[in-house]
Amino acid sequence: MWDVVRSFTFPLPPSLLASAMPAITATSHAIGGFNETLGSHVKYSKFSETGEQLGPKVRSKLGMVAVYSPSLAAAVAALALPAVREAPGAALVVAMLSLHFFKRLLESLFLHRYSGTMALESVATISFCYLINTSFIIYTQYLTLGTAPPPVDLKPAGLALFAVGICGNLYHHVLLRRFRKEGEGGYKIPRGGLFGLVTCPHYLFEIMVFAGIACASQTVCSFCVMVGTAFYLMGRSWATRKWYLSKFEDYPREVKALIPFIF
Repeated sequence: MWDVVRSFTFPLPPSLLASAMPAITATSHAIGGFNETLGSHVKYSKFSETGEQLGPKVRSKLGMVAVYSPSLAAAVAALALPAVREAPGAALVVAMLSLHFFKRLLESLFLHRYSGTMALESVATISFCYLINTSFIIYTQYLTLGTAPPPVDLKPAGLALFAVGICGNLYHHVLLRRFRKEGEGGYKIPRGGLFGLVTCPHYLFEIMVFAGIACASQTVCSFCVMVGTAFYLMGRSWATRKWYLSKFEDYPREVKALIPFIF
């Protein structure tokens, strides 16, 4: 089994922290996804007002801008470092991370329509997780400097997954915007695209984005970030489907949470 993994990933780096971080990332994200299914939500979007919410709040738009900005800044800063760009595939990986977070920042500023607030604690938690994931993907890519690339090149698959993921994510975010007019609060059942099959197709495409980054990076860390992201968004999408079923009597029960016809 390990021989198969080594055929498409770089060896684990000599850094103890960089070697341990993949397992920590995947485990913590999986726990977060499990907690979402139990009703312990990170307070944003439709779950921003659920349960007891202590501490200060910020407007959702400002909160989401704060969530994505540090990771974008870290990725752009890494592009300016010659040592990082010289590592195998690093320029491509950092460019993909930069594009992803730049897109999310633009969506937060100009596309999404917000009507509520976010707990400042949630802003800090999400922002920190994104920043840590981004930083370690870049750092472990830098640690491959001087290492021979894996025998199997996954970059073409990574670029394809990333392109489909980022376009699909944007498309479904546009559909969500159309269902909320300017200044309008509340939620409606989203229609169009893959919303007829799954509750959160935008999450499915976000997983594809990180799968594309992982294939372009080919480090154990990047694949663990992808797996951790998938676990968390599975839990979040399951909770979102449950929320829609509780709020709308006509919500189609055959619509799955994340994966068409399966989950």
